[in-house]
Amino acid sequence: MKKLITIFLCVVTAFAFSACTAQQKDGTTTIRVNEVTHSVFYAPFYVAMEMGYFKDEGLEIDLTNGGGSDTSMTALLSSSADVALLGPETGIYTALGGANDMPVIFAQLTKRDGSFLMGREPIENFTWDMLEGKEIIAGRRGGSPAMSLEYALNKNGLYDGDNVTLNFDVQFNLTVAAFSGGQGDFVTMFEPTASEFVKEGKGYMIASVGEESGEVPFTCFMAKRSYADKNEDILVKFNKALYKAIEYIRTENEEVVATTLEKAFPTTEVRSIKDSIASYKRIDAWKSDLMMTKDSFLRLEEVMMNAGELERTVEFETLVDNGYAQKAYNIVYG
Repeated sequence: MKKLITIFLCVVTAFAFSACTAQQKDGTTTIRVNEVTHSVFYAPFYVAMEMGYFKDEGLEIDLTNGGGSDTSMTALLSSSADVALLGPETGIYTALGGANDMPVIFAQLTKRDGSFLMGREPIENFTWDMLEGKEIIAGRRGGSPAMSLEYALNKNGLYDGDNVTLNFDVQFNLTVAAFSGGQGDFVTMFEPTASEFVKEGKGYMIASVGEESGEVPFTCFMAKRSYADKNEDILVKFNKALYKAIEYIRTENEEVVATTLEKAFPTTEVRSIKDSIASYKRIDAWKSDLMMTKDSFLRLEEVMMNAGELERTVEFETLVDNGYAQKAYNIVYG
């Protein structure tokens, strides 16, 4: 991760752009958002887009996919994105690097790991100790999914290189292909990939990593401090749109929500989207108030330390500003 921090700081030095928003002639403000990946795990964000909740607030989302947390953070720090949707651990790594214009977390979207342990055969009455002696394709070392998985395994007395093998060598976007090709005994997948995998008869959903590892801030929205300070009203409106989307998902049935998200996932069947929404509702994946608690932040740092990825901590107040989400909450819910 030291290499990542160095890259981030070099980018910040090379691109000293001012924080500004792109306002159109009709008064609509465009927000450039870079997402770490595209997943039903982030459903409230896409619902807010598809239902027009951002437009109701005078906002237009220009969405790009980073394909990884390092790329998304680099886009944010170089000002090629106004907002990044990614794991808060990347913000911690960046804070430790001492960037001049620090990223700030202004909304927490998910509150636990959204990946599921997948196997080739069904396992009745699964317990985590059944993974002893097995190889699990874990994703990128230092990434939230890998660290959460390791944390869950350690809770059950399983340690990499001792009584279980964690494979960190397969790139995140290639883990499913590797598992399908016969590598490893188990793998972790996010939705809708997990439901699609089951539907195609390629494997079985064994357990939720997030349920086992516990509540921890997993995905959040970040902006640079300079942008946040100059655009408080924009970020409050952004949070208002998310609150409306969260309420929509909470009150509507999964089939209606899935139909709403159909355009956001054109290559995924509506049935799989529906199953994905049901899975994430079942494990209580999404924040209802978008505000990160200090206790959960400290738990995230504990997970990172457990994985050997964090030698010193970052103060909660250095990285998190709940003021935007709080103001939006007060407006929406009174």
